[in-house]
Amino acid sequence: MTSQNGPQRIQVEVVLAMPERQELVVLELANGSTLADAISQSGLPEMFEGFELDATRLGIFGQKAGPQQVLCDGDRVEIYRPLIADPKEVRRQRALKQAKT
Repeated sequence: MTSQNGPQRIQVEVVLAMPERQELVVLELANGSTLADAISQSGLPEMFEGFELDATRLGIFGQKAGPQQVLCDGDRVEIYRPLIADPKEVRRQRALKQAKT
C-alpha cells in the first residue's frame, strides 16, 4: 500500500543470534515505527531464556542505533548479545603471551 508520500507500511527484519541458536523475524510495520517497536513486535528477546535486552546493544545493519531510531523499509534490526570477554583485554593478553615466547 503506497501513497504519494511513500509506503504506509514498511518491511523490516529483526535478528538475534546466540552461540547455540539464531533467529530472524520478518515484520510488516507502520511507516514511522521505531527500532523499539520492531523488537517488541518481534518477540525475539522472549524466545531466548535468560536473555536480557540492553537498549545500548542495538543496531541497524551493523551500525549502533538507539531504541527511538525510526526505521526505513528494508532495515535489518540487530539485537546484540553481551560480550563474554573484552576484545581489548583478549588482544592484550595474546600480545603478552607472544612477547614471552
